[in-house]
Amino acid sequence: MMGKEEATPLLRKSEVAPLEDDDAFCVELKRVGSMAAPMVAANMCQYLLQVVSLMMVGHLGVLVSFSGVAIATSFAEVTGFCVLMGMAGALETLCGQTYGAEEFSEIGNYTFCAIVTLLLVCLPISMLWIFVDKILLLFGQDPEISHVAHEYCIYSIPALYGFAVLQCQIRYFQTQSMIFPMVFSSIAVLCLHVPICWALVFKLALGHVGAAYAIGISYWLNVIGLGIYMNFSPACEKTKIVFSFNALLSIPEFCQFAIPSGLMFCFEMWSFELLTLFAGLLPNPQLQTSVLSVCLNTTTLHYIIPYAVGASASTRISNELGAGNPKAAQGIVRVIVIIGIVDGVIVSIFFVCCRHILGYAYSNDKEVVDYVSDIVPILCGSFTADSLIGALSGIARGGGFQQIGAYVNLGAYYLVGVPLAFLLGFVLHFNAKGLWMGSLTGSVLQVIILTVVTVLTDWQKEATKARVRIVEKSIKAHNGSV
Repeated sequence: MMGKEEATPLLRKSEVAPLEDDDAFCVELKRVGSMAAPMVAANMCQYLLQVVSLMMVGHLGVLVSFSGVAIATSFAEVTGFCVLMGMAGALETLCGQTYGAEEFSEIGNYTFCAIVTLLLVCLPISMLWIFVDKILLLFGQDPEISHVAHEYCIYSIPALYGFAVLQCQIRYFQTQSMIFPMVFSSIAVLCLHVPICWALVFKLALGHVGAAYAIGISYWLNVIGLGIYMNFSPACEKTKIVFSFNALLSIPEFCQFAIPSGLMFCFEMWSFELLTLFAGLLPNPQLQTSVLSVCLNTTTLHYIIPYAVGASASTRISNELGAGNPKAAQGIVRVIVIIGIVDGVIVSIFFVCCRHILGYAYSNDKEVVDYVSDIVPILCGSFTADSLIGALSGIARGGGFQQIGAYVNLGAYYLVGVPLAFLLGFVLHFNAKGLWMGSLTGSVLQVIILTVVTVLTDWQKEATKARVRIVEKSIKAHNGSV
């Protein structure tokens, strides 16, 4: 593994050719694909940590524990993990452009200030998790389920801090196109997580508390594994993380990108959680909630692919802008958008063909299976929209215009998508199908606006802005100001 990373040369401006012909297009397609494919594997392994813990609790045979952990997982995702994941996206802009400009020492500085910032953000999130039972009771949740969710969130707090550090490490490697350490570490941790979780849940009889402990242990094992690699690998020598007070002075600059990046990601995720709450208010809530849960889980699993493609886009575009290659960045945009379209079409065709059996993956109830089959055509629209959203969001992070993305997501989902979902679901009585149609409308609007923003982007101007910012930072560093 180490040899493979050492053999990867650092980006040089002279090595980058603009995508002007079919050969250049294929080269960039191969480059993006070689990053995206292992990223999918790494993201899937990290996602499965939560799934494995939930499955272990489910096999306890105690329904209240399973329900409590399911609600706690959803609450933790919305209030904690999504926030940290979104904010860490700022490193895709800062480290990516800095790496392209070959200011390697600044990558370690940015990563360190990001770790400190996200750990500080974990403090108020931890306080919120401590009072999760009171919040759930306020919304009329069952007291026993609220108690289980409270315990699970409390014992998941160490996982929150591990996740914060891990997200910064992932962006550190990603922006340097060093994907394989993340893949190997994620796979190894997942393999360890299964026996660890089993031992804590069943062998030590800790139940749902053991499942929460297991996730925290697994995240920190991942952090330690990547930290060891970062410290001893020659591939990380030039970009090593520096623990210094000077690095902390970059926190305001990091927050300038991290806050809109976090909002851009969270606005989209939160809108889908609202749909779940709405579903519980519909007639026959058990059926409506079950169908919406199938839709949400299926699209979440699929989104791992476009998110990985977007991460690759962010890395490649930020590298090229930092290196002062706007034409190459523009060429990458075309490649990424085409990949997004192809992914959406292929996945949609697959699910249309499997629409009559998809429901059986989640339930044996004939009513649920038939309802899922009926909603699959709408679901396919979400697959296509998500594929393009993943690509376009990655382009936004790479270009550094997360603030625009945050406004777009706020308007698309909360001014259009959510109100329309309420109208279709409750007023026009389309129920769960109506809720999902409203959400899909918000996604389509998001795609349209982000496409217009991307088309109208002056990549020469963005490259100049990146270079100016990096040069100013470098001058300050050399003058001892930073």
